[in-house]
Amino acid sequence: MARGRGDGDQKKRSLTWIVMLGIIFGCVYLYSRNSGTSALEYGSKSLRKLGSSYLGGDDDGEETSNKSGEELQDDIMLKSIPVCDDNQSELIPCLDRNLIYQTRLKLDLSLMEHYERHCPVQERRLNCLIPPPPGYKVPIKWPKSRDEVWKVNIPHTHLASEKSDQNWMVVKGDKISFPGGGTHFHYGADKYIASIANMLNFSNNILNNGGRLRTVLDVGCGVASFGGYLLSSDIIAMSLAPNDVHQNQIQFALERGIPAYLGVLGTKRLPYPSRSFELAHCSRCRIDWLQRDGILLLELDRLLRPGGYFAYSSPEAYAQDEEDLRIWREMSALVERMCWKIAAKKESNSHLGQASD
Repeated sequence: MARGRGDGDQKKRSLTWIVMLGIIFGCVYLYSRNSGTSALEYGSKSLRKLGSSYLGGDDDGEETSNKSGEELQDDIMLKSIPVCDDNQSELIPCLDRNLIYQTRLKLDLSLMEHYERHCPVQERRLNCLIPPPPGYKVPIKWPKSRDEVWKVNIPHTHLASEKSDQNWMVVKGDKISFPGGGTHFHYGADKYIASIANMLNFSNNILNNGGRLRTVLDVGCGVASFGGYLLSSDIIAMSLAPNDVHQNQIQFALERGIPAYLGVLGTKRLPYPSRSFELAHCSRCRIDWLQRDGILLLELDRLLRPGGYFAYSSPEAYAQDEEDLRIWREMSALVERMCWKIAAKKESNSHLGQASD
């Protein structure tokens, strides 16, 4: 009998808790109804609006706000970022040369200042998501992407015809292939890298990562085949090129999966810490290294680790030009004053300088 009475008390307590919970949920429901919307409905609407703004679609026919994607509800500010117009699919913020012309900035073209970053004033900055090119496909994965990419992902092929004699890239149906050629890679980037390795006295160690070379800066990288072949050997190369007349170079590099950066050796330091690289490379290098008392070489010296190398090459024809020979002699004298060593000079007018320890 005692056990029976205990069961009855337990049932009464359970019923009491159920009633209390019902009252609490009822109060919450009435409060949400009085405030205009339930938490569930509010969350659902918010997610739909946020998703719609990214996908560029509607929001199930509900009235949208006229406050440029901002809506104030229940003291919560929601923000969504609209998608830019399709004609801005290749917009590069702060590197828009049309903006430079429009604002009539007084820039020194001889110092490549027009290729550096110049951001518009706040009220002229776009706050929208850059859309992909029409028909954009999921990129081909590395390492296959080193050798080919989807043509539709980079809808510009003028480089293929412009550089057809140098074998930078070849259009094949719906793909663009990269044979490994380049301005100075007559026999392919892999063989060119092997010659650089030989100059560095690393022999094949540079290619199997058995040497001490780990980080490389490739100045004026083109479509970054040099960096692509180094990456295949577990050597990280940061490829650098300006947004110049070959405006799509970096797009090719990034689509291939090769680290690359839009930049130029101009009036500003490059955005890398001192002593970041063990090798700096410049193929067909007609950069004016002597300008402003050699300030560009001093920037390379800052970036190179003690004992690092600067590989400099130019087409064979330059070796016969009196002006280029004068520049080379003055450049050699300058790096000697910087305590560099000219470590090697090989065929194809290639040179290797070693930074001071």
